[in-house]
Amino acid sequence: MNYAQTLDYLYSSLRSFQDAGSDAYKPGLERIEGFMTYLGRPHRHYATIHVAGTNGKGSTSHIIAAVLQAAGFRTGLFTSPHLHDFRERIRVDGVHISEREVVEFVEAHRSAMERIGLSFFEMTAAMAFEHFSREGVEVAVIETGLGGRLDATNIITPIASVITNIGLDHTDLLGSTVVKIAAEKAGIIKPEVPVIIGEHDAATDSVFERAAREVGANLYFAEDLFELVSGECNEGGSRFCVRRVGDEREYQLDLDLGGEYQRRNIITALGALEVLHRRTQVSISTRALIEGCRDAAATTGLQGRWQRLGERPTVVCDTGHNAHGLRYVSEQLKRLNCKQLYIVLGVVREKDLGAVLPLLPREAHYIFTQASVARALDAEELAHRASEFGLQGEVIRGVREAVAHARTLATEDDAIFIGGSTFTVAEII
Repeated sequence: MNYAQTLDYLYSSLRSFQDAGSDAYKPGLERIEGFMTYLGRPHRHYATIHVAGTNGKGSTSHIIAAVLQAAGFRTGLFTSPHLHDFRERIRVDGVHISEREVVEFVEAHRSAMERIGLSFFEMTAAMAFEHFSREGVEVAVIETGLGGRLDATNIITPIASVITNIGLDHTDLLGSTVVKIAAEKAGIIKPEVPVIIGEHDAATDSVFERAAREVGANLYFAEDLFELVSGECNEGGSRFCVRRVGDEREYQLDLDLGGEYQRRNIITALGALEVLHRRTQVSISTRALIEGCRDAAATTGLQGRWQRLGERPTVVCDTGHNAHGLRYVSEQLKRLNCKQLYIVLGVVREKDLGAVLPLLPREAHYIFTQASVARALDAEELAHRASEFGLQGEVIRGVREAVAHARTLATEDDAIFIGGSTFTVAEII
């Protein structure tokens, strides 16, 4: 098989959550554990950092990986989903796994994957674990796919665990309250492994404190380790002044990622890096911290986080898609300096529109669209539901066509925002 044929096999035989949604979700660790035993347990050949959370875990993972790389560590990074190419999920020092390695892995282990009944995500995680071992990775940053306790990545014993925040997302699979979701995310907390919680939340702090206490893990809240003195976030990047609690030392940090929510992500990442520096053999200099943050997106290839795609009119996209994340995006939209805001919006079928649509600005002109994936909600239905919340506009089904139409409507002083789902953004980056 060539690379294209291999991907066709993976998507048709091992259904992915990205394409099939909750129908592709296979909770439990038995299959991945069996397959990793078959591979020789390559995930035990290097140190790992485990990152979970409702929002921000992608940005946080990329920032941590970039700083580790700047510190001189050969660094693996496993994230999901991808925007364009499956290989984006698996990187070493910012370089994707090669097409040849993807093909060879599938050809070598296809029969075992089918026999064990791996899900798409389980196969992808296993491929990443083996690739990192083969490439001599020293530290790998591993982002969970969904939840934590039963996520395929939870077979690792990391040197640190990170939970960014908790919001209502995937409630059909993880629970209908933030307390239940927090309990699932807390499943990555391991005995005697330090855990960093990105954000304080009165509703969930006790869940994490109890889980850490039960297994003897030291728990840290990033907001107790660093505080934001000032911050400026826009489409081109961010600039922060942060103060380390305790010695009051201040750091001036540039981050090549935009969006107001990076104020929270930078504190989470700094908290995790501080604990790594204090409690493990992973030593991180101030120089590595500054350079890693400055070049985080460039080093790791992260896209779609409040990313500027054009000027005059300003064109911005963001992959935020749940109520917890879109609340931050909505606040950012209010800060756009423009006469008229056009929003190209496309979502997936299972999205809780009753929670998402009220967050979006009513004064914008909407162009409702749908990505070319099976999970996309019909654009006409989206427009109908949006009208119930006072959001008005028109329907253009193709994402590229919708963006092109927005450009014909907008003047140089206007702005265009593209978002609602990862799939919508992926089609225009």
